[in-house]
Amino acid sequence: MRQLYKMLNRLRIAFFISVLVVLCSCNQNKVRQIPISDFFKNAEKSVFRISPDGKYVSYLKPYKERQNLFIQSLADGKERMATSFTDYSIRDYSWTYNNQIVFSQDIISLDEFKMFALDVSTLQTRNILSIEKGRIRLLNNSNKREPNIITIGMNKRDPANFDVYKLNIKTGELKPYLLNPGNMTEWFPDDDGKIRLVKATDGVDETILYRADDGAPFKPIIKNNFKNRVEPVIFTGVRNYFYALSNVNRDKTALVEIDAETGKEQKVILGCDKADIDKVDYSASRHNLEIATCDEAKPKKHFLNADIKHMYDEFGHQLSGSEIIIVGRDSAEDKFIIKSYTDRNPGTYYLYEKNDGKLTRLGDINTSIKPEELCAMKPVAFKARDGLLINGYLIMPQGSKTTNLPVVVMPHDLPWRSRDTWGYSDEGQFLANRGYAVFLVNYRGSTGYGKAFYSAGFKQAGGKIQEDITDGVNWLISQKIANPKKIAIYGGGFGGFSALYGVSFHPGLYNCAIVQFGLINFFTYIKDVPPYLKPRLQMMYEMIGNPESDAEQLRAMSPVFHTDKIKVPLLIFQGAKDESANISELNQFVRELKRQNVSVTYFLKQDERKVFRNEHNRMEMYTEIEKFLDKNMRVKP
Repeated sequence: MRQLYKMLNRLRIAFFISVLVVLCSCNQNKVRQIPISDFFKNAEKSVFRISPDGKYVSYLKPYKERQNLFIQSLADGKERMATSFTDYSIRDYSWTYNNQIVFSQDIISLDEFKMFALDVSTLQTRNILSIEKGRIRLLNNSNKREPNIITIGMNKRDPANFDVYKLNIKTGELKPYLLNPGNMTEWFPDDDGKIRLVKATDGVDETILYRADDGAPFKPIIKNNFKNRVEPVIFTGVRNYFYALSNVNRDKTALVEIDAETGKEQKVILGCDKADIDKVDYSASRHNLEIATCDEAKPKKHFLNADIKHMYDEFGHQLSGSEIIIVGRDSAEDKFIIKSYTDRNPGTYYLYEKNDGKLTRLGDINTSIKPEELCAMKPVAFKARDGLLINGYLIMPQGSKTTNLPVVVMPHDLPWRSRDTWGYSDEGQFLANRGYAVFLVNYRGSTGYGKAFYSAGFKQAGGKIQEDITDGVNWLISQKIANPKKIAIYGGGFGGFSALYGVSFHPGLYNCAIVQFGLINFFTYIKDVPPYLKPRLQMMYEMIGNPESDAEQLRAMSPVFHTDKIKVPLLIFQGAKDESANISELNQFVRELKRQNVSVTYFLKQDERKVFRNEHNRMEMYTEIEKFLDKNMRVKP
């Protein structure tokens, strides 16, 4: 009897321990559902800059749901609100050498672009320039010799061409500096704001032209087919040499030195084996190259200066585990604004004072985000059906389950101009928090992987690019990561086209699709290109297709002609002021889908362009995305 009692007691203890283990396991796997507002609210503090004299830092911060300019004195730490716009947020801004700040606003409802100057000492704001149905580009802020003069590009004279002007921010006086003959697309100022290099195109070939000073004529020094790239960075300060990013006579873009008089490459400073160099840091006051960065699976820095490496080592010890970049510096280069971020942290800004190595926290982009609650972005790679290696990223939801997961595929926008990179993704983390694996794929044609990979995407928008995305999905299924019955596809622009293409031509692969500012008709996309992009039309014909000679191919892949093939639910978002969208055609597309009995939900926002900048609209959009995926994928975190 005593032995039976002991055995029963042991069984009770074992049962209690097993229940405790199960409960602990459940608690470990329980994921807090982070509110949508925490992911997509306006940044709390962002776009930090430091004044040239090193006395102030500035940043954007919300005021009545709009991003406004704030200034903080480094002497006493006092914060002052410099602007109080309640209609539209400040888009971009820059310090000048006389303690003025130049900033811009996009007045979407009026299709008007405005530029302002702010006097930091008085906080008085002046509207110094306005343009309707046009754009303004800041090419160079002021220099020490002419602190009131900035250099801008503007398509006021001709919507198809940007001219270069000198603008006095004190008086508002605008003087033409370089009138565009009709083929210039880029301008490269020197430290004094003088345009000495320009890039021109005939639609297919690009030419770089040089002049020694303002009084000399431009002469062509480098001519390339657009498949080759030479991107000037800055003049070296020695003779008339300049640094550039170039893939001429090589596959991967390298950092090189070029003689501006002859256009000849003098030497290769640095190249990477696996990826293009895409970013260069440079000391303007010391004329020193500092860092060259290439994006492999993760950003990889190559230090070109011992002092800057020592500096990174200094604050790298204090911010271990974070990616760190310099985003601003004073003119003496004694004080630096740095930003740290990870794949689970949107970022924090710091002030670094070189003299004493002091690192001071300035502000966080989003304090609502807790990195420990988010998910790692893991680099992945797979072979396409023709053997080409395709890279991408996978964000797996928290929890012990790693197989048979619902997946959201997110093809990126703009082939030949962008790629997905490692870092924080608010959309990716939001979806992973809701229990979805998120798949980002850098299909052929994406930038950063060399000229051959880039060129492999030409005229493959509806061909091998889409095969790469499909092959990636099938790879996820073969690896047992994806539940083959719970896959959604979601993208914006070209990514939106890829989503519509996927559900049209791969029936049964996707449960549903989400489209933002989607490309639905390549004929109208090319025909309606903004006037200032007209010089690049021939390049578009080479990359995408010619509406005349390639009409059959463009028609075959344009979703607007294949509404009968779409059988799964769609969720579509569009800004009515998106200059590259044909809204009447999109409205007709939605009506035809509904006539075909497709379940389609469509949101057209009148006061938005491509990306929804209004916080209220953004919250509504992601609320609808959450409901849509929950309904069609049936997933609970």
